Amino acid sequence: MLPAIDCEPYSFSPNAAHKLEVLKHEPRSTRGAKILVIDDDRDLCLGLRIRLQRNYETYCANDAGAGLSMAFTEMPDVIILDIGLPDYDGYFLMQSLSEIPGLAGVPVIVLTGRDRFTHESRCYDAGAKLFFQKPVDNRALLVAIEQLVG
Repeated sequence: MLPAIDCEPYSFSPNAAHKLEVLKHEPRSTRGAKILVIDDDRDLCLGLRIRLQRNYETYCANDAGAGLSMAFTEMPDVIILDIGLPDYDGYFLMQSLSEIPGLAGVPVIVLTGRDRFTHESRCYDAGAKLFFQKPVDNRALLVAIEQLVG
């Protein structure tokens, strides 16, 4: 029997919780899958990259323009996206990704410090598969990625 994952209540929303089997899974290795993190917080990018590179090829971009370019070049399996970026917001980026063949079906996990009540439903409407609010429980994020990668 797998141990339960201890997730902080703020780490994922009720909407995300019903989409995940967070409490039933341990992350497994899915080496070879590509994860693109797009966030202007360089420390967060570095931390996620260190955490994710154990199981995934991980790339980071610090603004929407670089993120879009890197998505096109690397063709990631999952994108972790912040809403507040210095050049364009995450909503614009999700819209742009949805219009590019080959990237339109890439699942987007929104990871943001912005208010859940204001942004969560808007993120889902824009095409996000999951919404996490910072700070995120790393184990819950890893399980979410695993489930999206398959």
